[in-house]
Amino acid sequence: MNWEVIVKYLPQLAQGAILTLELVAIAVIAGLILALPMGIARASRHWYVRALPYGYIFFFRGTPLLVQLFLVYYGLAQFDAVRKGPLWPYLRDPFWCAVITMTMHTAAYIAEILRGAIQAVPPGEIEAARALGMSRFQALVYIILPRAARIGLPAYSNEVILMIKASALASTVTLLELTGMARTIIARTYLPVEIFFAAGLFYLLIAYVLVRAFRLLEHKLRVDALQGR
Repeated sequence: MNWEVIVKYLPQLAQGAILTLELVAIAVIAGLILALPMGIARASRHWYVRALPYGYIFFFRGTPLLVQLFLVYYGLAQFDAVRKGPLWPYLRDPFWCAVITMTMHTAAYIAEILRGAIQAVPPGEIEAARALGMSRFQALVYIILPRAARIGLPAYSNEVILMIKASALASTVTLLELTGMARTIIARTYLPVEIFFAAGLFYLLIAYVLVRAFRLLEHKLRVDALQGR
C-alpha cells in the first residue's frame, strides 16, 4: 500500500467528497419536497388521486438510476425544443443533470416511505383530532404529518445513506464527485487499490457521520418510544 500517494491526493478526494455532499443534499431535500404531495396522494382512499403518483413511483422505482441518468444527460439533448429552451444551460451541465435525476429517483422512494408512515398513524389519533373539531386539512397538518415524519424518519435516513452510495453513478456523466475524482487520479497514477481505498474511507466517514446525526435526531424525537422499543 503506497501511503504517500494516498496522502498526496487526499485534498483532491476531499474536494470530490464535498461535491458528493452537495449533490446528495440538494437531491434529498428537493426529493422530500417533491415527495410530500405524492405521499399524501398515495395515501388517499380515492383511486383517481393515487393513480398519477403511482405511475411516477412505479417508473422511478422500477428502472435503474443509471438508466434514468443517461436518459436525462444524453436523451434530452436529442430534442431541439430542449436545446433551444430556457433550461438548456442547466440540462447540459452534468451536475444539474445528476441533481435532477437523483431528485426524481429519491422522490419516488421517499413518497412510498411517507405513504407507509401516514397509513401507520394510529386511527385513534385521527379520530381524536376530528372529535376536537379539526378539519381534514388541520388534522393532516397538525396531527398526521408530524406523527408520520417521526415514524418514517428511520426509513428516510436509510434512503439518504443509499443516495450517498448511489451518487457514485454521477461519475459516468463526467462529474468529478468522489468516485469521479478517484477515477481521474487512478488514470494518472495507475494505483487503483490505494485510491479506491481512500475514496472508500471517505464514503465510510460520510455514512458514519450521517448515521450518528440521524440517531441523535431520532433520540430527540423519541422515535424508539413511538415504535414501542
